[in-house]
Amino acid sequence: MEPIKTRREGGILEVTLDRPKANAIDLVTSRIMGEVFTDFRDDPDLRVAIITGGGDKFFCPGWDLKAAAEGDAVDGDYGVGGFGGLQELPGLNKPVIAAVNGICCGGGLELALSADMILAADHATFALPEIRSGTVADAASVKLPKRIPYHIAMELLLTGRWFDAEEGKGWGLINEIMPGAALMDRAWELARLLASGPPLVYGAIKEIVRDAEDAKFQDTMNRITRRQLRSVDTLYASEDQLEGARAFAEKRDPVWKGK
Repeated sequence: MEPIKTRREGGILEVTLDRPKANAIDLVTSRIMGEVFTDFRDDPDLRVAIITGGGDKFFCPGWDLKAAAEGDAVDGDYGVGGFGGLQELPGLNKPVIAAVNGICCGGGLELALSADMILAADHATFALPEIRSGTVADAASVKLPKRIPYHIAMELLLTGRWFDAEEGKGWGLINEIMPGAALMDRAWELARLLASGPPLVYGAIKEIVRDAEDAKFQDTMNRITRRQLRSVDTLYASEDQLEGARAFAEKRDPVWKGK
C-alpha cells in the first residue's frame, strides 16, 4: 500500500501519512512526502495543504526504528524536503495546516512544527523522547525554543516527557483543540478560509518570516522596501495588489487571481 494518500478539493491538498501501525516515517516514505509537497509548492492551482495521520491513534511517532534496524541510515537520503518532506523544503510559500489526530512525538512533532498552524484532537499527546534513546531531536532543538518559552522547550528536549494538547495550547504551540471526530472538518474549514484569501500575500508573509528569523529587524525591512525578496517583489507588481485596493474603494469582496 502507498504510505501517502492525498485528497484534492479546489485549491486544497490533504496529505495523509498512512503507514500502519503507527505512521512512522522511513527513508522511502520521506522521499515520497518530499515529492508530494514539492508538487504542492509548484502547482499554481493549489493554495493550502493539510497534513494528518491515518487512523485516530497516531499522527506520527517520527523515525521508523524498525526500518533503521533493517538498514535505513539515520543520515540517509530523506528527499528534497528533508525528513517528512516539509521542514527543509525551499521556497514553500503556501500555508500548511497540521491536523494532529493522535500521538505526535519525535520526528512527528518536528513535522507538525514545520506547519504554519497546528490543530489537535483532544486526545493527542506530544513528546520529544529522543533523549531516552541517546540521540538528538535536531530540528526540534532548532525550532522549539523559538516557538515557546526557552525554559519549557529545554525541559521538553532534556527530559523527553510527554505533554497533552491542553498544555501545548497553553504554551502557544497549538492553535486549537477539538474532539477527534471534529478535527478534519475544522481543518478543512480553516483551509477553505485560507484558500479564499490572497495567495501572493501569503507567499510574501512566509518569505518575510523566514528571512527575519535570523536577521536584524532593519535588515529585513530594507530587503522588503528594496524589493529584494522575490515574493514581495511579485506581490507589489501584481494584479492582486491593485485588485485589493480597488475592492476596498468599491466596497466589494476582492477576486484574487494569484497574479
